Amino acid sequence: MKKQSIIKLFTLTGILFFCTHAFAQNAENWTAKQLMEPKDLADAITFKNNIPVIINVGPDAVIPQSIDAGMAKEKEGIKKLKSDLGKISRDTKVVIYCGCCPFEHCPNVRPAINVLKEMKFSNYYLLNLPHNIKTDWIDKRYPVVKN
Repeated sequence: MKKQSIIKLFTLTGILFFCTHAFAQNAENWTAKQLMEPKDLADAITFKNNIPVIINVGPDAVIPQSIDAGMAKEKEGIKKLKSDLGKISRDTKVVIYCGCCPFEHCPNVRPAINVLKEMKFSNYYLLNLPHNIKTDWIDKRYPVVKN
C-alpha cells in the first residue's frame, strides 16, 4: 500500500510539474482585448484617423509612422523603448509590434509589454501578428514604409 501511494505521489508531482512548466512557457502578459487587428491599424494609418503611437520592438520597422525602438529582447532595445515611452503621456494609445515570428516564439513582445506595465501605461495594444509581419501585414497589402 505504501508503494502505491509513493507511485501515485510521484505521478501526480510529475503531472503538476509538466503542467506548470508548459503553462509558464506559454504564459501571455496581454489579454485578448489588448490585441489590435492589423486592419484596424491599417485603416487608421490610411485614413489618418486617430493614429496611435506605433512602436516596433522587433528587427525591422515596416509600418509607416512607427518608431523603431529596436529589439526588446536586448538591453539597448529596452532602453530605447523606455526613452521613447518617456516622452508621451501614460494614457496615450500605444500599439507595439514585432512580427519576427509567431507570438509563442517571439522574444520581443513580452519584454515590451512588461515595460508598458512597469511604466504604468493604461491604453496599450499588441498588434495581432500571430504568424509574422509578412503574412499578417505585408501580404495583405497594408501600408508599408517605402524604401
